[in-house]
Amino acid sequence: MPAGEVRARARITAAPDGRGGTTLPELAGDGPLALRRIRAGAGEARVCLVGAMAGPLGGDRLRLDVRVKAGAALSITSAAATLAMPGAAGEPARYDVCLAVGDGGELRWLPEPLVSVRGSRLHVTYRVDLAPTARLVLREEQVLGRAGEPPGRLVSRLTVRSGGRPLLDQTTDYGPGAPGWDGPAVLADNLAAGQLLTVSPEFRDAPAEPCVLAPSRAVITPLPGPGTLATAVAPNAQLLRALLDDAHTRATYPQQKPTA
Repeated sequence: MPAGEVRARARITAAPDGRGGTTLPELAGDGPLALRRIRAGAGEARVCLVGAMAGPLGGDRLRLDVRVKAGAALSITSAAATLAMPGAAGEPARYDVCLAVGDGGELRWLPEPLVSVRGSRLHVTYRVDLAPTARLVLREEQVLGRAGEPPGRLVSRLTVRSGGRPLLDQTTDYGPGAPGWDGPAVLADNLAAGQLLTVSPEFRDAPAEPCVLAPSRAVITPLPGPGTLATAVAPNAQLLRALLDDAHTRATYPQQKPTA
């Protein structure tokens, strides 16, 4: 490994505590992936990702594994935006996030935005494996460059399986060298992009309705499976968050139909 490049891995496991709440039998991180317990909600454990070091920097390899066991509920946030920074050797960084949720479990992944700094190169992957009755809210926000600067190169892939079947597999590629990323068919003059994925077993019987939240900026689309996807673009992070917050209120879990 070249000098200065970081290899780090963090692990979170959430499990029912037997009293209607959720405990964290595993909470381990190193390098820039520092983890902190925060005040729990009703039946839910909460973890905050704290950037203990700058980065990811070019050449870094970071991985986060999250496992929510059957019947547990976990919410993950971050203390601040993540800045993808250039490294001395010019190599791309990698950040791999692996999320697994068991039957009746729930995960809310709601970190602050990822900022692609000028000269940086970052590949992000989300691999999500959901049991048939698992629930998920996943927000991804990308900001292309700091104020007054062009972005780096940012490639992100989100792959989701529900009940062992593919639900979503998509890749975004922004920044210098990405074909057409700033053209009218992709971001045009927008510098922030994001999505909000909501998965619930009730969507199988009551699919979400397609909805335009803001013309040319944000839409909600039902997926061919138990989920719905909101996508948005905006000139800045503040408007992007507002659009995704609106999507969150509109695309909440449907009410479960009573059984006869």
